[in-house]
This record gives sequence, C-alpha cells and structure tokens, in this order.
Amino acid sequence: MADFRRWITALALVALFVGLASAQGGLNGGSTMACSTTTTVTPTVRSEGFTEQVGDVVLSCTGGNPIPFGSQIPTANITIFLNTAVTSRVFGISGQGNASEALLLIDEPGSTTVTGYGATLPQMVCTTPIVGAGAGGCTEFVGNIGANTGVPVTSSGGTTPGSNVFMGVVSGNSVTFFGVPILPPSTTGSRIYRITNIRANANGISGGGPTPGSITGSVSISPANAFTINQPLNTLAFVQAGLSTSLRSSSDGSFSSSSSAQQPAQCLTNNGNGSNNGNGFPVAFLRFGENFPTAFKTRMAIIPGGNQDPITASTKQNIPGQVYNSESGFTLSVNPPGAAASTSATAGLADWGTRLKAVFTNIPSGVSVFVSTINGTGTTSGAVQGTGNPYAQLLISETVPDANGSVALASAAFTDGTLPYAQVTIVNGTGVAVWEVISNNYNTNQNFDFGVKLNYTGNAGAGTPAPGPMSVSQSYAPTATQGAFSASNATDPTKVNMIPRFADTSTARTFTTINICQTVLLFPYVTTLTGFETGLAIANTTQDPFGTTPQTGSCTLNWYQAGTGGTNPAVTTTPAIPGGTVYGTLASAATNAGANFTGYMFAICNFQFGHGYAAVTDIGARGVLTSYLALVNVNRATGAISETDGN
Repeated sequence: MADFRRWITALALVALFVGLASAQGGLNGGSTMACSTTTTVTPTVRSEGFTEQVGDVVLSCTGGNPIPFGSQIPTANITIFLNTAVTSRVFGISGQGNASEALLLIDEPGSTTVTGYGATLPQMVCTTPIVGAGAGGCTEFVGNIGANTGVPVTSSGGTTPGSNVFMGVVSGNSVTFFGVPILPPSTTGSRIYRITNIRANANGISGGGPTPGSITGSVSISPANAFTINQPLNTLAFVQAGLSTSLRSSSDGSFSSSSSAQQPAQCLTNNGNGSNNGNGFPVAFLRFGENFPTAFKTRMAIIPGGNQDPITASTKQNIPGQVYNSESGFTLSVNPPGAAASTSATAGLADWGTRLKAVFTNIPSGVSVFVSTINGTGTTSGAVQGTGNPYAQLLISETVPDANGSVALASAAFTDGTLPYAQVTIVNGTGVAVWEVISNNYNTNQNFDFGVKLNYTGNAGAGTPAPGPMSVSQSYAPTATQGAFSASNATDPTKVNMIPRFADTSTARTFTTINICQTVLLFPYVTTLTGFETGLAIANTTQDPFGTTPQTGSCTLNWYQAGTGGTNPAVTTTPAIPGGTVYGTLASAATNAGANFTGYMFAICNFQFGHGYAAVTDIGARGVLTSYLALVNVNRATGAISETDGN
C-alpha cells in the first residue's frame, strides 16, 4: 500500500512538473510575481508537546503579468521545511498520500478583517491534495464573476469560483501543498497565501529553560521561477517548558519540592475525621501550574457571549488569522472522497483540551486513594472554581474522547464541603488520575490544585497496610508512559493520531508516608546488680476518653550495658499489650542477665501513646532507691514521634 501511494505521488509530481514547465513562461512573462513571508503571530509553545501549533505563515504577493481570460491557471508546489518533525494530523485518505490538516488558504476566504473579493468567498476545499489544481485535480481557469474580473473559476468561461483551500501533504520535517494555482495580481492589489494548522514536535527542540528554543520554517517554491520569495526563513514559535508541578500540604498550605503533608499511621482505621464522615484522610493537594498563560488550553476557544462548546466543538474556529488560544486551530470540515468519516476529516480539530495527569505509585494493598473531581482553591473544603474561572474536571481515562455532547467524567464517591472526590483505581500499586481543562484565563499564569485523600483499615498487629512512602508523578496527558501511544511513534502522524500528546517529563516525589504506629520509651537507668532489682511497667494508653482508636502491640526491649567491654543482653519482646492495660516485669527476668546488668534500655512499642515507669529497689523491696517515668523519644531512624495528642 505504501509503495502504491509513493507511485501515485510520483506520477502526480511528474504531471505537475511537465505542466509547469510549459506554463511558467506565460505566467512570468519576464516579470515574476514577488512574495514576502511573515509569521503574523509567533506563539510560545510547550517543550513537552509533540503536536504544538506554530504560527501561521503568510505570503503576500504582488506584481507579475496577467494571465489571459479563459486560460488554465498554472500551478506550483509550495513547501515549508521545519527544523523539527511536522506532526499535523494525517487523515489516511485513500489515494491521497499523507494528506493532512495543514491548510493553505488563498486570499483569506471567510475573513472578517480583510476586504476584497477573496475574503467574501466561502472556504472551498480542493479534494485532490496530491495534485491540487494540477492535471486530474481541481483545475482552475481565469474567469469573470460579476464585476470581479481575472478571478479563479472551475471551467473556462464558467462562473463557479475555484477552490481556495488546499491540504498539505506531510513528509518528515516538511509539508507540501501540491498544485497551488499561481494567479498573479498584476499591477493592482495583492495575492495572499496563508499556511495554517501546522503542528510540530516541540519536544525535539533544545531550550525550554530561561532561554527559549525556537521552531523555524523555510518556504520554498517549485518550480523556482514561479515567483520570488523574500525572507523565506521565519521563526514560527518559541519553545518553553509549559508545566510546573508541586505538592501542597493539606494542613499548612505551604508548597515545596517535596511534600509536607499529613502523615497517616498504620494503626488507624479509615482515617476519616469528623468533618469528612470517615470518607478519607487528607494528605496533600497536587498543584499543576502554567509557566506561561497559554500553556493550558480548552479544546475549543470559549468566546464570551458566544455559543462555542469547548468539549463538543459545536461551532468552528474558521476565521483566517484569528488567534483562538485553544488546542484546536483553524477548524474546517474538508471531507475529501475516501475519508473514513467526516469527523476524522475535520482539519484543525483537537481530540481534547489540555489534560493533566497524576500517576500514583507504591500504593500499599488495602489503601484507597481519592482525588477531587474538580480543582479547588487549595483547602480541603475550599470553594470550587466555577466555569467562569480556571476549571478542570476528572475524566474516566487518559484517552476518553470529547464527543457526543460531553466528555465521560469520573463519578464522585463523596463530597468534602463543596469539593467532590472520586476513587482512583489502583492496580499492582499504581493508579492514574487525569483532569481536562474546561476553562482558563489566558491573560495570566494559572494554578490548578486537586485534593488527595486516603482511606484504609489499619491493623498494626498484622502489619497492614505496609508502611512506607507513596509517590506521585505529575505531567501533561496523554503520554506514552501508561500506553496511550507508542513512544517510538510519538512524532509520526501516520502512526499516532492523537492531538494533543506529550512527552512525560515528570519526576516521582513522595506525597505521603504511612508510618508504623510506635512509641519509643527510654529507661535511662536499669540495674540488676547483686542486692538490687529494677521493676518496669509499660502502659498502653490508647484507650482513653478522647476518642483515640484502641491499639494492641508488643514492645521490643533493647538493652545496653554501661561501661566498656560488657556484652549487651539479647533483645527481648513483650507479649501483645492491649489498649487500656499495663505490662509489668522485672529487669532480671526480662534480660536473663541475673545480677550482671547495669545500663539503659529502649522500649520500641508498636502502638501510640505508650508510657513507662521504672522503680529501682533493693532485693525484697525493703526500700525503693529511686523511681522515674520513662522518656518518650523520637525514633531516630524515621524522625517520627507518636506522642502528638498529649494524653
């Protein structure tokens, strides 16, 4: 099939060049039409993007000798070469090669800002992209329509306007518009060729830091004497990283490169507090931030007072030269013969608005993760950002299409204040949440904050859920990381037909950690020397009048001999100590050291709010030499201390 397409394209090119060779002398007549190229708006595009929209290239042409009335208009091929891959959508039209959404418009048809005959015409698509208006294509002639003389028509002596929209054929770093009719404006007026809907791989451009990179494009004409080009090389876009991410604590509101969020404990159950009715323990807010104001875009432009739907693209963005600041460009239904469906042949139309992705990893078995279905103002029960403000919604998947009047959204499981939450599906410790931008303010950088909550049933005795850090990676979506498309084909529009799509530039960071429920008690003086004994007591005070969840766990007793040269007794473990009980023992029995120990002991208890007491006596308890309360210590390995509620 690929060989057949190349053969057809080659034949078409031969026909074009034969026709051009015989026609260009009459076209030029010793006085060649001259064109100047400009990029009317040079946008900043995202270095993460594979399908970024570059600025339109406009050729403004003057001069040249007129072509006689009734003559066939000669054609030329106009090619623009980029310094990176062209990724405009390829439609897969039978017999038309890599015909794409990149369009060349002649004389600004449908414009509301340009005067002249061409601007009054509807947008008429030539449906033979590989030959254009050449032989076997949408041939054009010089005709008269009313008071308009010397204008393109579809037949010699006819009055039907000729095609004024031509589809580009993509090949690597270039896109070619075959068979473009070259009708010089002669001594009056000008002819305008606008090239739009070129998408490019910005991820292949160096830069994106403090000094942006750039995407450039060079325009060429074949045959070379069709017209002259002034300034063929243009900067089409500046490239800069579009996304910044951070974690916000659900408690203190601070932002940093690592989370300062609340730390859930293994021994607690459900981790819901009173205000949430047991629906989850808030651990963090995920922040997605713009590095420039148009880094987040809706699918279609939202025009105040207009009826455009950013999800369904119910109306078109079809005014030449208009900047829409949306993921879609200049939208036009091209509908050539052989197109799979009309929806697959809508030039310029993106599949969705900007999508933001969080990938959760290292989620222990038994832990449920919930995220807010919309962005909030940064507090657990903060006000919802309405549709008139920056606003995003949680989707059911990374690649669910925007179609049929709405996009499939994730269903909320509960609401915390005004912020609804939905559960993230976790498979083998990994889960993905994706939100789509529904509205945005394009005048300033925006931040989108999404809440994260956990829910689980803790069982410290069983060691569940497993303690340790949980991570999140934040990026644009879709990316190849979760299999939305093949990374090796990311820049090939003939193999990946998904707009927009992005490179995964994320780095995993810890958003919360499940800590073991422990109390570390230091008994600073313990002795069993001859004639003396130390009595030890450890109280599990998790049964109290303050609503603490009762916990049961054992304690490991770690003995350290005073002085030098002594041997530390082996670590011993107590029986399980239920909440509301006190465990008591003698040091001589616990150490199995008899009268041979003097030193200190750390008791590491697998429950919160443990307290200890020691009494040093002579044998027979005829007199108590000293007694003291054990010191509650920080776990020096983790930095955690469980004694937080003061009981």
